[in-house]
Amino acid sequence: MPTLDFKGKQHIYAHHLTVPYRPIETDESRSCNPSGGDDNLIIHGDNLHALKALLPRYANRIKCIYIDPPYNTGNEGWCYNDNVNSPLMQEWLTKTVDNEDLERHDKWLCIMWPRLHLLRELLAEDGVIFVSIDDNEQHHLRMMMDEIFGERNFFAVLTRRAMHTVRNSSKDFNLNADYTLAYAKEKSWFGEHKSRYIRHIVDKSSSYPYDDNDGRGKYKFDPLSARNYYEPYTFTFENGVEWQAPSGRYPSYSKDTLRWMERDGRIDFSGSEPRAKRYLAEVQEGQPPNAVLSPEFVGFNAEGTKELRKIFGRGGVFAQPKPVKFVKFLLELLRSKDAIVLDSFAGSGTTAHAVLALNKEDGGNRKFILIECEDYADTITAERVRRVINGVPDASDTLLREGLGGSFTYGTLGKPFEIEGMLTGEALPAYESLAACLLSTASGISVGANVLEQKNDDGLFHSSDRIDYYLLYKPDLEYLQSNEVILDLDRAERIRDVNHQNGVKAIVYAPGKYIGQRELTGMGITFCQLPHALHER
Repeated sequence: MPTLDFKGKQHIYAHHLTVPYRPIETDESRSCNPSGGDDNLIIHGDNLHALKALLPRYANRIKCIYIDPPYNTGNEGWCYNDNVNSPLMQEWLTKTVDNEDLERHDKWLCIMWPRLHLLRELLAEDGVIFVSIDDNEQHHLRMMMDEIFGERNFFAVLTRRAMHTVRNSSKDFNLNADYTLAYAKEKSWFGEHKSRYIRHIVDKSSSYPYDDNDGRGKYKFDPLSARNYYEPYTFTFENGVEWQAPSGRYPSYSKDTLRWMERDGRIDFSGSEPRAKRYLAEVQEGQPPNAVLSPEFVGFNAEGTKELRKIFGRGGVFAQPKPVKFVKFLLELLRSKDAIVLDSFAGSGTTAHAVLALNKEDGGNRKFILIECEDYADTITAERVRRVINGVPDASDTLLREGLGGSFTYGTLGKPFEIEGMLTGEALPAYESLAACLLSTASGISVGANVLEQKNDDGLFHSSDRIDYYLLYKPDLEYLQSNEVILDLDRAERIRDVNHQNGVKAIVYAPGKYIGQRELTGMGITFCQLPHALHER
């Protein structure tokens, strides 16, 4: 497969692996009706570090990712600020990008590469990522995503008419479209069953209005009929009713199918002739979405601007925000009412608004995670979501006035888990944060909303089918310098006995040990010394 080469790629190729873990620290004063560990999240901080911080809780759990990154038009005034370990790269990247910068495409790719890698790690096996872009970087983005997500996992480039007006100032074409690239984590998953197909839901309830009274749904049926010319036959149902296939036409159902349909309660005998039941749940699967998106379903950017004006009571809050109906359309394609939805370029907070609105419509329990690095994360991004949840008193729209309900926890990024800080005691993470980080690093396990705590005196904090995980640690330098955190023979033997009893092995994280690894291996124990184990991945 062809690959994309760009200046700086060799320096940032594995940069996502070197990004340190940082804990997410909650801010109660900026949260809205916070509801615990599985609450919606709005994170203010660098999105590369925030994505890494999400791994211990959300790796392989995000069902839908939607991002709207900078389009790199040359007018945005951004500069690359990732801490790449190369003095030459740092000097090259820290200059503000504008139209005169002939290497702005290389710099944009340097930004996107590590972020897309971390987004892929967060995406569930049956997850989908949507990335909006325009003509400036669409071709580069397509090649980069082919390389990171795999060309085989490409779905489509969705084309949306972003503006309904014509720019008379255009010298040639009116560039009023943007694009959304759609990729799966594993596309083959979507071909296993019709219930997993990507579908645009179309309401067919009016076409199937009759209640069948058996709890399955609704149905409507044309008489058991046919398509092509063929010899008719007579079929006798088990209840004695005979049915004659229409003369001269091929019956729609074989005799075996008719027998199965009768036994499964799919034949209606109440009329003058038998009819097959068509259940609404079975015909409501929807239709394949068009790659060219209709404004009827996804709206224009002007609608997004009007939505913000209704919420904040003024214009100019945010340039060219996506309309809520566009993000709702993307979410509905997945037909998952309990999806976790991530937006790491949150902007004005449209994604959270769309999640809350969709939950209100269909009773879903979708969750959102927003990441915004700019200073307006609180005053625009989170404030919009607060108002949408609680209601906008003067809004003309009833739902907006009453509020959509919901909650979120506002968070910032704490200090990185760094070896130097742990050795001096200046930056000691909380037990549960360190445990979650180590578990993710060692095994890729995400703990979700669970809080990892020490379960016994030997430091057990998590058990899987094959491995028990132990951590001897407290965020206390005096404690960490004592013998209480040393893996000695007595503790190793107790862990060994548990291993034999439960048929598992053990990984023990601790600052030191008084027993050799060869003897520990015989006990089914792997020792990992802190703090060096923090950077195994």
